[in-house]
Amino acid sequence: MCKTIQLRHGDGGIHTSKLINDIFYRYFGNPILLKGRDSAIFEMSKGRLAYSTDSFVVKPIFFKGGNIGKLAACGTINDLTVSGAKPLYLSAGFIIEEGFDIGQLERIVSSMQEVCSKTNTLVVTGDTKVLDRGSVDGIFINTSGIGSIYDNYNPDPIGIGDEIIITGGIGEHGTAIAIRRYDLNIQGNIKSDCDSLTNILVGIKKFLPHVKMMRDPTRGGMATSLNEIAEEQGIEILLEEDSIPIADEVKGVTEILGLDPYYLACEGRMILISEKGYGEKIVKTINKLENGKDAVLIGRVVDKSKGIVCLRTTIGGKRRLYALSNSMLPRIC
Repeated sequence: MCKTIQLRHGDGGIHTSKLINDIFYRYFGNPILLKGRDSAIFEMSKGRLAYSTDSFVVKPIFFKGGNIGKLAACGTINDLTVSGAKPLYLSAGFIIEEGFDIGQLERIVSSMQEVCSKTNTLVVTGDTKVLDRGSVDGIFINTSGIGSIYDNYNPDPIGIGDEIIITGGIGEHGTAIAIRRYDLNIQGNIKSDCDSLTNILVGIKKFLPHVKMMRDPTRGGMATSLNEIAEEQGIEILLEEDSIPIADEVKGVTEILGLDPYYLACEGRMILISEKGYGEKIVKTINKLENGKDAVLIGRVVDKSKGIVCLRTTIGGKRRLYALSNSMLPRIC
């Protein structure tokens, strides 16, 4: 096999077939995919389905804690998960620049398959396109996914007293990307939180009748996601600054760079809004999971009809958190 991607790898001929067999079938191989059809054909049980799609253009492609492949798999799987669904099937479309290193492509595909294996999700169809040098910045990936929504997840409207949970520290993915992108010589262990959330959904399954909403705070971060919820539901959310988990290293780096962790994407965190009185029970359950040990209750719904998010500060003041209005860190996912 060649060591780099050539235009002929995208022409549909024998070199395309070899790339598909040597890389994609090697890692994603399963009975549905290996049939080689133009469309995946599979049986589905009756019930509600979730369907999601997303494209990933992160720069840099490799970063501490992950790469574009892990991000692509986790991104779509998490979108299904926070919809209350068990992820089942993914598609994967690759747009690759001529000259891209095939060893790096293999690392990317391998990391995607690791996530899929962990979550019992199958890549059942896909596509590969190769463009001339300079037409693509290395590699872009599109993933779509289908999942089956749990029967006991039927979220009710959010009301006063309902409780806001975050499943771990915020700002870590964005900070890891910034350090790598700007080649900062910073010592420490800051890495992306990029991870799948399916085990959290499974862990809290018995509490799903008391969960009003779930979101993964990706682009725009936690503050923007909560503003979207507040506006949709016509509620006022009050967060407690002292309760929001932000690592000291993240605070230090973002202060140097002029970034705000409230607005930096998280790629392995979940926001949950639970029925009043159930927040602490859900947090204790999530805390037993490896990727949920830092889950915490961070606020409550305090009013109806306002559609705003406010923060009670450490010194006891109150300020409004707005949705992100300017580009803070582009190509973060």
